[in-house]
Amino acid sequence: MKLTKNRKKLSTKFNRDESYTIEEAVKLVKSTKYTSFDESVDLAINLGVDPRHADQNIRLTTSLPHGTGKDVKVLVVTQGPKEKDAKDAGADYVGKEFLEKLKTGWDDVDKIVATPDMMPELGKLGKVLGPKGLMPNPKSGTVTTDISGSVRDLKSGKIELRVEKNGIVHVQCGKSSFDDSALEQNVKTVLETILKAKPASVKGTYLKKMTISSTMGPGIKIDHGNI
Repeated sequence: MKLTKNRKKLSTKFNRDESYTIEEAVKLVKSTKYTSFDESVDLAINLGVDPRHADQNIRLTTSLPHGTGKDVKVLVVTQGPKEKDAKDAGADYVGKEFLEKLKTGWDDVDKIVATPDMMPELGKLGKVLGPKGLMPNPKSGTVTTDISGSVRDLKSGKIELRVEKNGIVHVQCGKSSFDDSALEQNVKTVLETILKAKPASVKGTYLKKMTISSTMGPGIKIDHGNI
């Protein structure tokens, strides 16, 4: 396959078959960027788990010390006094009336938080919200009575780490405009959280491969042997 001009330049900056330390990988992600916009920086973590087993279906949250760099839009589905709590905490949309909008396919939000009393109604929208990753869940802290705390956490950089059916966790860990040290700390926070979550039933290799990349950039392998 013929290489583009940008691909040729990238091929001289790093070896696709080689693994790099977190510090080296972050520098490479930034140096191989060739677009003008502020790209997201993402991690793809391949785990030796079988998500079909409940204890290996990794789903947890962590707070990135430097946030994701993304303005997270939060919808809070609740009623009564909790509506004021949500608005005061900075929620973008508040109220049970948004249930009707969700039914029509509206999804101009990144996260949905709900009080437990709203879940019977939201549960009916599982086929709509589930595939989009928007269904609130107690494990991720998005089904809660502490609406203020949940909204503030999401706005300040709380992320969900969820393994997909192929055993891979995809997560944004910052922006290409971040300082190297900020990206490094965010990456280390994600990896430490994943490592601590290793299920006892996993007997083989748990962390198989880690790759970091910007939106339009190449995937760079991280050497996890020394982590």
